[in-house]
Amino acid sequence: MTPDDTLCAAKPLAKRKRERQDPAERRRHLVAATVACLAKLGPRGATGREICRFAGVSHGLVRHYFSNPDNLLLETYADLCEQLLAHIEEKAKPDADEPWTALHHFFVATFNDDWASADIIGAWMAFWQLVRSREDFAAVSEAYNLRQRAILERIVRRIPGAERRAPLADSIAILSAVTDGLWIEYYLSDARTPADRAVALCDLTARSIFGA
Repeated sequence: MTPDDTLCAAKPLAKRKRERQDPAERRRHLVAATVACLAKLGPRGATGREICRFAGVSHGLVRHYFSNPDNLLLETYADLCEQLLAHIEEKAKPDADEPWTALHHFFVATFNDDWASADIIGAWMAFWQLVRSREDFAAVSEAYNLRQRAILERIVRRIPGAERRAPLADSIAILSAVTDGLWIEYYLSDARTPADRAVALCDLTARSIFGA
């Protein structure tokens, strides 16, 4: 599945003609509508009926593919986590590239237009609200963060003297926090903090931590 399968504009989608669609394609369409709805209306506003309006489908169709709207939100969050991790793994090549190059590619992949769009970041921030209040969302978030940090650790361990200044876990926690913060900055104002500047600041942070 490519990012384009998930991303869509934050507005209701046109009513589609009645046609037989592949179940996987229909599910991707519903997930895309959920992302757009969350970005525009937040978790409280992204009800089953609103998601259907964005998708241009009947409410019964959502219930056919997902047991309830909350399940749709959870599965959308899990899908996005899986796709983003696969994207980062593909672009960063944590075990193949020279470590500083792999780390740079990790940051570039994170701020890629497909994954730092207004819809995706808006939906992600809505999911963060749910992570704080629901155990099932918190479990998905914890698994995602562990796997993301594992990719970072695979890269950083290959940097000579990586643990010279601080324990590796602390360094990775700092890198993750800086990346997340700049991700939000980019969402709030891509003019103030464009993607290339966000990547450069992540690179600077990494080189400051590891003394390069």
